[in-house]
Amino acid sequence: MINFDLEDHDYIELHSLLKVTGLTESGGIAKLLVADGLVRVDGEVELRKRCKIRPGQTVELNDQQIVVR
Repeated sequence: MINFDLEDHDYIELHSLLKVTGLTESGGIAKLLVADGLVRVDGEVELRKRCKIRPGQTVELNDQQIVVR
C-alpha cells in the first residue's frame, strides 16, 4: 500500500497520481492503463484519465493500492 499526501492541494488527476507514485513510468502509460479499464477508484473501474482524486479515495492498479490523504 502506498500512502500519498496531497499536502496543500485539493486533488490530483488520476494519470498524474499513477506517475508520481511510480506505478507507471509516464503519464502516457498511465492514460493507456486507465483507458483499458485496468484502474479502479474506490473499487470501481475508472475510465476518465483526468478524474480528480481527492483525500480519502483509494486507487488500485494490479495488486498495488494508493490511499490518498
